[in-house]
Amino acid sequence: MAYRTLDDLDVKGKRVLVRVDLNVPMKDGKVSDATRIERQAPTIRELADKGARVVVLSHFDRPKGKVVPEMSLKPVAEPLAKAIGRNVVFVDDCIGKKVQDAVAALKNGEVALLENTRFHAGEEKNDPAFAREIAALGDIFVNDAFSAAHRAHATTEGVAHLLPSAAGRSMQAELEHLTQALEKPTRPLMAVVGGAKISTKIALLENLISRVDVLVIGGAMANTFLAAEGHLVGKSLVEADQFETARRIVKAASGSGAAILLPVDVVLAKEFKAGAASRVADIDGVKPDEMILDVGPKSVAAFVARLQHVATVVWNGPFGAFEHSPFDAGTVAAARAVADRTRAGKVLSVAGGGDTVAALAHAQAIDDFTYVSTAGGAFLEWLEGQELPGVAALRMDETRS
Repeated sequence: MAYRTLDDLDVKGKRVLVRVDLNVPMKDGKVSDATRIERQAPTIRELADKGARVVVLSHFDRPKGKVVPEMSLKPVAEPLAKAIGRNVVFVDDCIGKKVQDAVAALKNGEVALLENTRFHAGEEKNDPAFAREIAALGDIFVNDAFSAAHRAHATTEGVAHLLPSAAGRSMQAELEHLTQALEKPTRPLMAVVGGAKISTKIALLENLISRVDVLVIGGAMANTFLAAEGHLVGKSLVEADQFETARRIVKAASGSGAAILLPVDVVLAKEFKAGAASRVADIDGVKPDEMILDVGPKSVAAFVARLQHVATVVWNGPFGAFEHSPFDAGTVAAARAVADRTRAGKVLSVAGGGDTVAALAHAQAIDDFTYVSTAGGAFLEWLEGQELPGVAALRMDETRS
C-alpha cells in the first residue's frame, strides 16, 4: 500500500495535526510507563524541528463521550515534553474557540497537546461534523497511532479523508516491519502463536496457516490441539467446543504444506501457583489430576532445531504460564533462542500483543527482536488479515475533501 511519510511533507509554518496514542499506564495521577510516549516522540520532535506548528491528538481510556477528570491527558503533557525535549502547551479541550485560539497562537516549532478526544461522543462515532471541527485546526494530518488504527474513529480515520495525510515514524515502522514479516517475508516463515484460547484466535490461525511455512502452537491453546488429537490432558485448560476447529486447522496446514509444531513434552503441576511442585512428562504421560502449564525441554529443543532453518519469525503469545516460575522456562528459552538468531543476523523477528511484550521483557529478549509492536488489537487484526481503517485512510489514492 502506498502512503505518504514525513519525507513527503513540507511542514514549515503549517499546522500539523498528529494523532498519537498516549493511552499510557497511570498510577496516582502520574504516568507509570512512558514507553508509548517515547515510541511516538520522534515524529512530534521531527515535525517541530522542521518548523511545524504541532497539534497533538490522543484518546485516553474509555470516558464514553463524557468529561471524566481522572481520564484527562493533562498529566501526560510533562512526560511528553520531556520525551521531545520541548515545551508542550496543554489545552483542556480538543474543539471550540479556546482550542482554535490556542492553535492560532502557536509559533513555528511549538507543540500543543489537546484534551482527550473521547471526551466527545463524536470521536468514537466517527461523526463527520466532529471530524470537520478537528480538521479545521490543521493544514496537514499525520497518523502515528498504529495501536488505534483498527478503530474507525474521527481522529484515526475521519480526519484523514479531510486533509493531506501521512504516516508518522512509529506508524511507518509498524507498517514496514509487518509488511516485511507477513506480506513479503523472506522464507521460510515461522509463526509462533500462544495464549489461552483458540476461540479468540481462530481468524488469526486461519489466516496464518495459508501464509506460513511453520506454525508453532503454544500456551493453553496447544492443550486443545493435543486433546483434539486424542491425548489425555488431565485438568488442563481446554476448549472442548473447539476440537473441530483444531482439526480443521491441522488439515488446512497439511493441505498448504505448512508444518505444525505442537508440544511433545510438557511441564505438569497439580496447582497453578508460583513455586508449585512440578514435573516433566511426554504428552501421553499426563495424569488425571495434573494440568499442563508449560512446554518441556524436548519441545523447546524441537523449536530451536526448526528455528535454525527459518528466515522470518512472527510471534504472538507465550508458550506457557510465564507469570509464575517454573512455568516460564519454555517461553524464556524459546524467546532467547529467537533473540540469539536475530542478533546473529540469521532471522528477522517481529512480535506483538500485550502478553507477548510482557513475556519477551520477562525473558530479557525484547531488545534483541527486530521489532516489537506495542499495539495490541491492531497488531492482532493485522495478523488476521483485516484491513485497518486508520491505515487504509492513509492511502495515497484517497480523495481528500
